[in-house]
Formats: sequence, C-alpha cells, structure tokens
Amino acid sequence: MELKVSVSEALALIKEVENVPAKILEYIGMSIQKEVGTFLSNLMGKELTDHIGREKYERKDGSTDYRNGSYTRTFCIKGIGDVEVRVPRDRDGDFQSQVLPRAQRYDDRITEDLAAMYLTGISTRTLSLLTKRLIGRSLSATEVSNATTELKQSIETWRNRDLSREKIKYLFMDGVNFRMRIAKSIERVPILVVIGVRHDGTKLVLGLQSGDKESAATWRQFFKDLKRRGLDGSTITLGIMDGLSGLEKVFQEEFSHAKIQRCQVHVAKNVIAKVPRKLKKEVADDLRSLFYASSRKKADEFAVAFAAKWEKDLPSAVKCLANSLDACLTYLSFPEEEWISLRTTNVIERLNKEFKRRTKPMEIVAGENACYLLLAFISLKMEMNWRATKIGKVRPNLPLYQKFTQLG
Repeated sequence: MELKVSVSEALALIKEVENVPAKILEYIGMSIQKEVGTFLSNLMGKELTDHIGREKYERKDGSTDYRNGSYTRTFCIKGIGDVEVRVPRDRDGDFQSQVLPRAQRYDDRITEDLAAMYLTGISTRTLSLLTKRLIGRSLSATEVSNATTELKQSIETWRNRDLSREKIKYLFMDGVNFRMRIAKSIERVPILVVIGVRHDGTKLVLGLQSGDKESAATWRQFFKDLKRRGLDGSTITLGIMDGLSGLEKVFQEEFSHAKIQRCQVHVAKNVIAKVPRKLKKEVADDLRSLFYASSRKKADEFAVAFAAKWEKDLPSAVKCLANSLDACLTYLSFPEEEWISLRTTNVIERLNKEFKRRTKPMEIVAGENACYLLLAFISLKMEMNWRATKIGKVRPNLPLYQKFTQLG
C-alpha cells in the first residue's frame, strides 16, 4: 500500500498524530477503505469481462453487448466500514455482480453479528447507536430489524415444527406479559407458553402463542394448534398450571386422559392473602407441612388438622384451601422421584423469568414477531440447560431434597 503526500502534508500529519495518537489508525482505516474499494471495483470489472466475453476495447464478431459505463455505490465491510465501489454496467443490462449483489448493502458477517446482539436482548435502537463504532457506519433501526428477517423465518419454522415424534407425558402451562409496540401504540400483550416433558424426563418448549391468558377460547385454540402439529394428546397424563381462569376446564376437555396439578405456590399465596399479618408465618408453616407430606394419606391428615385449627378464626382461608386441595395434591399419585418437579409451575416460571430478564433492557418489544424471535432463542438455550435437569432426576435420598421435605 502506497501513501503519496507532500512534505508539508507529512509534517502536519505527524504533528496531528503526536497530539492525538489514535488518529494514525483513522488515517490507516481511510486508506484501507480506498484500497479495498478499488480492489472490489477491479474485481467486478473482471466479472463483466467474463460476462461479455472480451477485454476492454477488444472487438468480437457477432457480439452486441459491450461495456456501458458504471455507477457508484457503497458497501459496508466488517472491520473496515463503508467502501466506495464503481459497479460496471453492460449495454444489455443483464450483468449481475456476484462479488457485490445489487440488494446487499453490507457484509454477511455484519448481519450475523447484528442478529447475535439482537438476540442477547439489545434493542434495535441501541444497536443503531452502536453500529458506527462497531462496523464503521450507523445503521438505522429499520436496517437492524431487516438484518433479522432470515432469523424470523427460521423461528416461524421452529414454532410450527412437527411434534408427532415427541412422546410427551406432562404439560406445564402459563402466560407472560410483554410491553409491545402494536400499530403505533404501546400495548400489554400476553404470550402463552407450553412446556412438554418427554417420557425420559427431558423438557422442551412446545409452543409460544400470543393470546389472552385468561381466555378459555384462546387456550383451546392453542391446544388444538399443538395437536395439529402432531402432539398426541392420549399420551399426556398431567397438566401443571396455576389456576388461570377457564384453563383447567379446557385442558380436561382437550386432554381427557390427563389429570390436573394446580401450582401449590399459587394456592398458598391465595390462602395466605386471607390471613392477618401476625398469623401469616404460622399458617404458612402449616401449609408447608401439608404440601410436603410423604403420602396422600398424610396430606389428608394435615388438611383435617389445618381446618380444625383455623376454621373458627380464618374460615375464608380454610375454604380457599379446601377448594383447591385435591387439585394441588394430584402429584402424589405420580412417581415419588418426580414430586419435587410436579408440585409447582416452577419449571415454566423459571423460563418466564429468563424471558423477562433478557427483554428488560429493551423495555418495549418491537412487535409480536420480534417477541417470538427473542423468546424462541431463549427457549432453545434453556432446552440445552434442561438436558442436565430432567424431571425425576432429584431423588428422595439427596440431602437437599430431605431438607425441604418431611421424607428425611
């Protein structure tokens, strides 16, 4: 690479670099941009030569196509920034460069980097501000969003993938709310989530779907969509949920062979909400004894004792527990090593917490498709972690299990 400058220009450059050492890198970068632009222009010139079949100024009998000038455009390259290139044209107008496709404005590696950063939870607006420093020029929020188009198509394929090969025995269900930009306004939009548990105890996210989590019709449609994708409802034996309105009834209708396990944490919160502050700890301790009983018989004994103890002073709390008792003790009829996982919706709550953590820096998600993109990425990463935490992996003889139960 040759830099041609006069003596006075060289002295001025040296002085400027002495004052601001980082300037030398800027000048080198500018020179590299120019050289790369020239190289790409020459390369496309060679492409045109191959296309029309003759060198510049060379005549060829029977050929009507020839060079027809060029036009200037820019192309952004990772680590270099914008380079200016001259794209040659032919008379027939059918020359298409493979070096720089006409619709491509920046390096594929930049698209990959933008997509990776977006998936980690950085908003399109923030990425737009960062791109000047990262790739040499600012990209608009629209350009950043467009860079994820291919990813969005892949995510839709994943969301609608075939489930016929998945042998699912348990379903965890819940909904989580996000602030989204919908039709130029900010709306609170719920996303329904269903996690399936295979017969070997591994977990996977079966579906993500926008919809009112309090609506029975929405859940019914979601379940029907899972079946349409191949989910075999006859193999499902248990649904774990937090008592959302209408969900339990619809679940039983759609999965007639399955039982319902109502989340004990949600039941306990509902009961304790009806208890005066000074009695909350004592009532919570009694509920813990009931919920961590070593058998259904023992749980029933604790339930009777709870009612006898609190019926006079806390009739509302006693009634609240009685209404949910059977539903929150269903897990006791399943394998004992799975109890700790089936008692609550903690599996799906942990996923929802990760959803919130990763989208918090964005504050507002840019629409439903953008939300699916982020949640699917998080779901796939969580599934990798779940490989080491199968349902039923925790055994009753482990010290940690004994510490929180009455089995030890």
